[in-house]
Amino acid sequence: MEKILSVKNLTKKFKRVVVNNISFDVEKGNVYGLLGPNGSGKSTTFGMLLSTINPTSGDWYWFGKRGTDSDTLKRIGAIIEQPNFYPYLSAETNLKIVAEIKGTPHSRIDEVLTTVGLISRKKDTFKSYSLGMKQRLSIASSLLNSPEVLILDEPTNGLDPEGIIQIREIISAIAKQGITIIIASHLLDEIEKICSHVIVLKEGNAIYSGPVDEISQNNGFFELKSDNNNALLSALDELNWFTSIKADNDIIKAQIRDDASISASALNQRLAEKGIFLSHLAKKKQSLETQFLDLVKNTK
Repeated sequence: MEKILSVKNLTKKFKRVVVNNISFDVEKGNVYGLLGPNGSGKSTTFGMLLSTINPTSGDWYWFGKRGTDSDTLKRIGAIIEQPNFYPYLSAETNLKIVAEIKGTPHSRIDEVLTTVGLISRKKDTFKSYSLGMKQRLSIASSLLNSPEVLILDEPTNGLDPEGIIQIREIISAIAKQGITIIIASHLLDEIEKICSHVIVLKEGNAIYSGPVDEISQNNGFFELKSDNNNALLSALDELNWFTSIKADNDIIKAQIRDDASISASALNQRLAEKGIFLSHLAKKKQSLETQFLDLVKNTK
């Protein structure tokens, strides 16, 4: 696929190293998450990629072109800090001002307000908006120039659950338009729901870059239950397909070996041959949170 962004050995040092020699690629049409706790270098990375922070070393290429010039910025929409909208002006008027600055026709305003679900409130003043509505207006503002890439720094920060769901749905709708999206977040659950790819930062180091569902090569685990869990435990142990088998109340969890390839139906059949019939069987993957914690723990 076409590369929208390629980052090569990017480093930024203030009094300490904040971003340390990171490299990753962003391919067109995907939603990427820049994941890490506060202080891991996410905002600094965005600042360098948008040329608001000078790097100590390293390079990056937008659309195959080195660095970030004014022409490149016209192809990018970004929310890094809360935009300074005028509180006593309407959402529509605020966006007209942004459109003038960006050289974008006013005809785009109703379209972007519809995208973020604010078209019915376009005449209302900015100060009357809730925090979630203000964030949605910010996203509308970033879409005015019809960007090919949208960069969002902690877009759900401070929002209530309803606001988080609204932002998630808006991001999904924008992605369906073919816009490449890069989101910085420390919220594992949101990254898992929104993103197809993830770059994991730990203390300024990129310790993983790739598809969300490949962050761990772990094959997952089975949840099982039968009328005789003691016999089930013994049978699972004899199969030699699992790295760990343990009971959690009346549910048995069996972690699949990395070199084993076994379906739920095949396991069910083998157990039935041993006279064990299951009342519950489910094959699951570890949550992104579990995989992330394992990855961080195992990375020096």
